[in-house]
Amino acid sequence: MRYICSMNQDTKEILQRVETWPEEDQAELVEVAREIEARRTGVYVLNADEEAAIREALAELNRGEGVSEEEMEAFWKRCGVK
Repeated sequence: MRYICSMNQDTKEILQRVETWPEEDQAELVEVAREIEARRTGVYVLNADEEAAIREALAELNRGEGVSEEEMEAFWKRCGVK
């Protein structure tokens, strides 16, 4: 990692320990780091699962499988939003 020299000691140490973490914990760290990066840059990069979910949702809408605005309003009302 070429950027290690500019990291503070705490960051270096935690990143070394991350290698021993279970896969699900490493995945969680990746998501948190991506959120931080998005906040800093103003750009959020979708992961493969997020992109696939969006593509499927758009395909559903194109097939007419979406819900009406009235149905969405009723949903948000049931959830206590609005």
